[in-house]
Amino acid sequence: MFSSVEAGLIYAIMALGVYLSFRILDFPDLTVDGSFVTGASVAAVMIVGGANPFVASGAALLAGFAAGAATGLLHAKGKINPLLSGILMMIALYSINLRVMGKSNVPLLQQETVITKITAVWQQTGLDAVFSQLFSFAGFAPRTWAILCSMAVLTLAIKGVLDWLMKTEFGIALRAAGDNKPMVASFSANTDWLIVFGLGLSNALIAFSGALIAQYGGFSDVNMGVGMIVIGLASVIIGEALFGARSVVRATWAVIGGAIVYRLILALALRVEFLETGDVKLITAIIVMTALIVPNVWAVQKEKRRKKRKAQQLERGESVAGAKTNYKSI
Repeated sequence: MFSSVEAGLIYAIMALGVYLSFRILDFPDLTVDGSFVTGASVAAVMIVGGANPFVASGAALLAGFAAGAATGLLHAKGKINPLLSGILMMIALYSINLRVMGKSNVPLLQQETVITKITAVWQQTGLDAVFSQLFSFAGFAPRTWAILCSMAVLTLAIKGVLDWLMKTEFGIALRAAGDNKPMVASFSANTDWLIVFGLGLSNALIAFSGALIAQYGGFSDVNMGVGMIVIGLASVIIGEALFGARSVVRATWAVIGGAIVYRLILALALRVEFLETGDVKLITAIIVMTALIVPNVWAVQKEKRRKKRKAQQLERGESVAGAKTNYKSI
């Protein structure tokens, strides 16, 4: 369960990227499945080549930005349909990722990664022992607190930067471009470059998450991004259904919470006897369908109850009015 929370925090970074394109820009970006692997492949190849893992993760972020910006350019300057732009870039990235790695899989188990470096620092400084002692009353603890705490701080820092950006003049223009592009263009704002930058930022976060997942899992694989857009959307939808999304700050909290809840649900589902690891995609689809259907059904039932209460109030009002009329006539 602790591993699910750790993975959920890393995937939350990817979910924030999906939220940026899906909700803020209103852009159905399917580049996600490709850019996630781009981040993983760039980081893996650089780490195997002897680069510092932190530098490699930064390079993965830049590679993701380039992939997202390319999708934005296809749509904004090439005038290609948003959905098709993402599909074309996703297909192109499959070959690019394969070319970057040189093979379909790059193992990192024997390499020094961000995860191993952070874990080593926590063990050397004794922070692990301190946290274990603090939470000893719970009766259970993760193998190491390093990953959980570090990824929580990193994810919250990214959330904070994203919240701040959305409150700036540029962020407001970005949100407005997603809501009403013609209106923003009427104010002489360059909506094309807003979309290009927004998609670049979205895929930068996605690629960065991919780089961290590769280092967390100990490998980079050309097929590890399959279905990633569904996982991102599941995190966004589950988070919004459970925690609401009345403001950007609350929405980003909801996305992070949704990513963690999704991983926990998945972990619990895989503990069911008749389900296997190969059923992950099926479980994901069921989780997303449930997250989409249940809020709608609940909203319909709530509306029915509201109408019923209103009808009862009207009936009582008419009864009182009728009684008053009868009293006056008497």
